[in-house]
Amino acid sequence: MKYILSFCILLLTAASTYAQHTLRLSIKSLEGKAPLPGATIIIPSLNKTAVADNLGLATFADIVAGTYNIKVSFVGLEEQEISMAVPQPTNKPFEVLLAEAEENEEEVIVTSTRISRSISDIPTRVETISGEELTEKGNMKPGDIRMMLNESTGIQTQQTSATSYNSSIRIQGLDGRYTQLLRDGFPLYAGFSGGLSLMQIAPLDLRQVEVIKGSSSTLYGGGAIAGLVNLISKAPTAKRELSFLANGTSAKGIDLSSFYSQRFKNIGLTVFGSANTGSPYDPSGIGLTAIPKFERYTINPRLFIYSSKTNANVGISYITEDRIGGNINYIKNGTSGYFEKNNTDRFTSQVDVQHKLSENSNLNLKSSFTTFNRLITIPTYIFEGVQQSSYSEINFSTKGEKTFWIIGANFLTDDLKEERHNTTALRNYHYNTMGVFVQNTWTPVSTFTLETGLRGDYVKQYGFELLPRVSALLKITPKLSARLGGGLGYKTPTVFNEEAEKIQFQNILPINQTIANNERSAGGNLDFNYRTNMAGVGFTINQLFFYTRLNKPLVLTTNGSGNNEFVNAAGFIDTKGIETNLRFTYNDFKLFIGYTYADVNSHFNSTKSWFPLTARHRLNNVLMYEKEGKLKIGLEAYYFSPQKLSDGTRGKAYWINGLMAEKLWKKFSLFINFENIFDTRQTRFDTIYTGSINNPTFRDIYAPVDGFVVNGGIKLRF
Repeated sequence: MKYILSFCILLLTAASTYAQHTLRLSIKSLEGKAPLPGATIIIPSLNKTAVADNLGLATFADIVAGTYNIKVSFVGLEEQEISMAVPQPTNKPFEVLLAEAEENEEEVIVTSTRISRSISDIPTRVETISGEELTEKGNMKPGDIRMMLNESTGIQTQQTSATSYNSSIRIQGLDGRYTQLLRDGFPLYAGFSGGLSLMQIAPLDLRQVEVIKGSSSTLYGGGAIAGLVNLISKAPTAKRELSFLANGTSAKGIDLSSFYSQRFKNIGLTVFGSANTGSPYDPSGIGLTAIPKFERYTINPRLFIYSSKTNANVGISYITEDRIGGNINYIKNGTSGYFEKNNTDRFTSQVDVQHKLSENSNLNLKSSFTTFNRLITIPTYIFEGVQQSSYSEINFSTKGEKTFWIIGANFLTDDLKEERHNTTALRNYHYNTMGVFVQNTWTPVSTFTLETGLRGDYVKQYGFELLPRVSALLKITPKLSARLGGGLGYKTPTVFNEEAEKIQFQNILPINQTIANNERSAGGNLDFNYRTNMAGVGFTINQLFFYTRLNKPLVLTTNGSGNNEFVNAAGFIDTKGIETNLRFTYNDFKLFIGYTYADVNSHFNSTKSWFPLTARHRLNNVLMYEKEGKLKIGLEAYYFSPQKLSDGTRGKAYWINGLMAEKLWKKFSLFINFENIFDTRQTRFDTIYTGSINNPTFRDIYAPVDGFVVNGGIKLRF
C-alpha cells in the first residue's frame, strides 16, 4: 500500500509539472501608473510574444510551470527584465512599472535654457543633435557643421558667396543675423566674427548641439530673434578618450582631426586639433570655384579642475585659415580673373567657474575674450578689420522643492577697428551691453511646469530693452505632452550680415546711430509631442506651430551718392508656419520624416511681398539601418520648393539625395558618404552670375553648387 501511495504522489507531481497555466501581466508607467497599450512582452526561452491590450493587460496561455525570465518594453520607456514563477500565486495580474528610458532621453541634459534638466522635463522646446546622430552627421561632413544644421527640420544654411562657400544659419526663414551661435553658452560668434563661422567649426569634439527656435533674447541677450544654436563641447570622463579621424573627398578635400580627453583625480584635460585643406573645385566646368582652395588649422586645449565644492575649466582656441575662390585659372596659374580671398585668425580664451554654496544653491562665474582678424580681397576692393569682444557673467541659482531660480548679470563689449584701404567711411564701432536677468521654473505637480523669465539690456547708443518670456509644459498623458512659449527679442544694428557679406561690405556706410533703432520682435510657438508603440513599431510625432513678427528691420538701401546704407524699414517681416517631425523605429531600422512650411513675408509701406530665399515647403527623409556596434547604413532625401530671389525671379524646386555607410570594429571604423547622388546643382538648371567671368555679378545661391561629392575615411579609437 505504501508503494502505491508513493507512485500516486509521483504521478500527481508529474501532472502538476506539465500542467498548462495562464500568465497575466499589467503593464503601466512608473510615473502616474497609466496603462501602456501596445507594450511588448517576450518570454525568450519559450519564444513567445504578447502585446498589451487597451487596458495594458497581456496574457500568455498554456505555460508550463516553472520560472521564466520575461522582457517587457514600450517605446520611450526603459525595458525591464523580470523573473516570474508559474503558476502565479493569485489570479490578479502581476504589475510591471516601466520608467522613462535612458535611450529615449539619450542621457540628454540640456543646458541652453540655463537650467540643467533632461529634455523631457523642460518647458522650453529644445531640439538636440547628440549621440549616434551627431556621429553620423559628422561622418558626412567632418570639416564643418554646415551640413549638420542644414539637415535639421526648420533650419536652412544659406550660402552667401558663390565662390568662397561662406554660409549663414536661417531658422524658420529669418535671416542668419537673427540666429545666435554659442559655444558652451558663450556668444563667441557675434557681429563681424560671425563671418565664416559655420565653415570653421569641426564637429569631432562636440558632445551635442542644442537648438532653441523662436525668440531667445531673454536667455542670452540681443541677436536670438529667430533662435539660438548652442554647441556643447565634450568634457573629460574617467575613461580616456583618444580618437583620430582622417577623411578625403572627391572634391579634393582632406580633413584630419584628433581629440584627447581624460579625467584624473582632481584634474581633467581635453585637447582638440584639426587640419582641413581643399583644392579649387569646379564640377560645372564654368571656370569658377564651387568649393574654394583653403587651408585651415585649429587647436583647442581645455583644463578642468575639480574639488568638493568648486569646479572650473579654462580653455583657449586658435583657428587660422586662408581661403581663395573665384576664377580657376587665376588660382591655379596666376592669370587674370575674378577672385575672393579670405584670410582669418580667430583667438578665443574662456573660463567657467561653478561654486556650490549649499546643497541646493550654486554660484557661476564665466568670462571669455575673442580677437577676430579678417582680410577680404577682391580685384577692386579690400576690407580688413579686427574685432575684439568680451563676455562676462555672474549668476546665482537655487533650487526649492517645486521651484528653481536663477538670477544673474552680464557685461558684453564689442569693438571693431577697420583698416583704411579706400575712401568709404570706416565702419568702426564700440558697444558696451549691460544686462540683468531672472528666471523661475515652477513645477507644482509632476505633470505641469511653468518657466518665466525677464531680462533688461542697456546699450548706450540704442537705449534699454525689457524682454519678458514664458514657457509651459503640460504632460497630458505619459504618451502625450504639449509646450507653449513666447517672448520678445531685439537685435542691435550692425552692417555685418549676409546682405553685406554677399558684396564683401563694398560701399556700405557705417550705421547712422542718430537715426537707427534696435530691431524688435515678438513671437511664440506651440507644439505637441506624442509617442506610442504599435505591434513592435515605435512611433513619435512632434507637431510645432510658430509665429514671429520682426518690427522695423534693417534693410540695405542705396543713397544718392552711390553708397549703400542700412536703415529701419517702414513696416515689418513676419514668419509663420508649421514643423512636423515623425519618427518610426522597428528592430534595427529607424525612419525620420520632417516637413517644414514657412510663410515668410515683408510688409513694407503697406505692401506685402514674399521674402527672398525662403523655401515655403521643405521635406527631410532619413532611413537608417543600424546593427549596434557593427554596421550603419543611411539613406537621405531632402526636398526644397521654389524660392523667390532678390532680383524678383523664382528659383527651381530640387531634391538632394545621399547614401552613407559605416562599418565598425572595436578600435576603428570605416565610413563612406555619397552626397547629392544625382548631382543636383544650380549651374545645371540656372545661372549663378551675369556679366563676364572676369567681372561677374553674382545672383542668389539657392541650390547646391558643388554637386555630387563622395567622401570617406577612417576613425580610430584608443
